[in-house]
Amino acid sequence: MTETAMELIDVKKTIGSKEIIKGLSFEIHKGEVFGFIGPNGAGKTTTIRMMVGLMGLSDGDVRILGSSIKSDFKNAVREVGAIVENPEMYPFMSGWQNLMHYARMMQGVTKERIQEVVKLLGMEKPIKEKVGKYSLGMRQRLGIAQALLHKPSVLILDEPTNGLDPAGIREIRQYIRRLAEEENVAVIISSHLLSEIEQMCDRIGLIKNGEMVAIQDVNAATEQTAAAEIQMEVTPTDKAIETLKNEHDISAASSDDTLTFQAERETIPKIIQSFVGHDVQVYQVKITTSSLEDKFFDLIGENTIG
Repeated sequence: MTETAMELIDVKKTIGSKEIIKGLSFEIHKGEVFGFIGPNGAGKTTTIRMMVGLMGLSDGDVRILGSSIKSDFKNAVREVGAIVENPEMYPFMSGWQNLMHYARMMQGVTKERIQEVVKLLGMEKPIKEKVGKYSLGMRQRLGIAQALLHKPSVLILDEPTNGLDPAGIREIRQYIRRLAEEENVAVIISSHLLSEIEQMCDRIGLIKNGEMVAIQDVNAATEQTAAAEIQMEVTPTDKAIETLKNEHDISAASSDDTLTFQAERETIPKIIQSFVGHDVQVYQVKITTSSLEDKFFDLIGENTIG
């Protein structure tokens, strides 16, 4: 059974007369990467700030490994590592010196633990260099290393791939997956890059107007492709349309020599067979499955994620 690392119970935040967060309830398990997404102003950052104790809750509770952030703040927050803004480092010091400096502020962080985290994030070589020479991706990795020093059960990363080039994004993605799997850490990622979230996360929570609109298992979201949009380049198109209608009860739109229609993926071989049987030439088949992005835009009802 998966162990719950963090649980939000009917969390609310009211500022003045405005209710910003309207009763969020969900849990995050150890060893999973949980994506937290939504449009600008949806309440992502407010929720994250409440999760790490930077902002008070108006109502509800956040429990980290069973400890309440309201009644047992010290024990609860001890289990959290977070990068809420860009990680702040001393540029004139080496990566190692930066980590040693942060380690002094925490109880029980040994040199062995620092070496362990450096190895986990593949930083054995650059750790000796001055942080001022680091690329943005390397700074992010050092920030994650710093957040991991005290062996947290929950790691919260706000926009961890922001401003990174494709290679840097890929690197961070690999390290985040490794953390979840090897350290059994629950990783929560706030992001607006849906394609990244899709590749990095196990589950995704979508927040809109301070409410959780949906929580979706990523594999389930991308596997549910029963009704796919299919495009086929065929000649003659009129005969192909007639065959589709008569033999498969499918209506198709045509443009030049391309037919577009909705059908289950499993029916494609049968459709091609019936086309061949009616002397319809098939030149190309293209399947467009509904992406996670499409599904979430449907739920949000708008075209921007931020």
